[in-house]
Amino acid sequence: MKQRVAVLGLGIVGSRVRENLLEAGYEVTCWSRTFRDLDGEKSSAGEALADADLVSIYLKDVPMVREVFAQAKNSLKPGTLVINHSTIDLPTTLWLAEQCAAKACDFLDAPFTGSKEAAAAGQLLYYTGGDEELIGKVSDFLSVTSKGRVHCGEIGAATVTKLATNLISACTVQAMSEALVIAKKHGVDPEVFTKAAIQNGSGSPLMAMKYPTMLNGDFDPHFTMANMWKDSCYALALGESAGVKLPAISAVSTRMEQMCGNGAADLDFSALVKAYED
Repeated sequence: MKQRVAVLGLGIVGSRVRENLLEAGYEVTCWSRTFRDLDGEKSSAGEALADADLVSIYLKDVPMVREVFAQAKNSLKPGTLVINHSTIDLPTTLWLAEQCAAKACDFLDAPFTGSKEAAAAGQLLYYTGGDEELIGKVSDFLSVTSKGRVHCGEIGAATVTKLATNLISACTVQAMSEALVIAKKHGVDPEVFTKAAIQNGSGSPLMAMKYPTMLNGDFDPHFTMANMWKDSCYALALGESAGVKLPAISAVSTRMEQMCGNGAADLDFSALVKAYED
């Protein structure tokens, strides 16, 4: 018998995860702050997870995760496994683990990399933190929505890993934007430049994915500016708690904050290049 699953959060990724779980034969209840009139959708998060064996969280940020879980946790039955896939800060990950332990529930830290297309195709990559034996027990469940996982260590390690990798992505797209505008201002064909850059030693899958859409002015969100700015703030908090200065992500975070304030919050974070529009 398939486990009963509750999905909290039906945004770009959570909604597609739900569809894949249903197709795989899981009994799925769900909840989102915006009501979508879906099969199995409940009016509250507590109602959604009341009978669940497994809870998957895909909520937006720290305030939402804390608010929703604080309101819903009393509906958890002992023995339920709660898996957080939201990108949040380290203190909130540790708080979730404590809250679950107090309810005699298990907890795994499992943020992901991948966005709209990867979620739809069941090709996310999960970073996992927590008990490896427990992770092994839900490997089939995680495989429905992912192409694999990287175990990072104890609870919290996956959160740190996700924030650190997002730091790289944000700084890379800012560098891509600066390099592109320099090339254009000095008369280099943007198409030629991006072809050269992608094949350069500095080239990456991120560059190959983002440069074509940046050239076309296509900023349909795969990962929004607001979310990347949020994650940059969490990364800066990690640096502060470790006594480490992070000048690159600090500068990019400031730029993303400005662009969010100027109407780019819901665009893909590759809209960083729009700062250089004439």
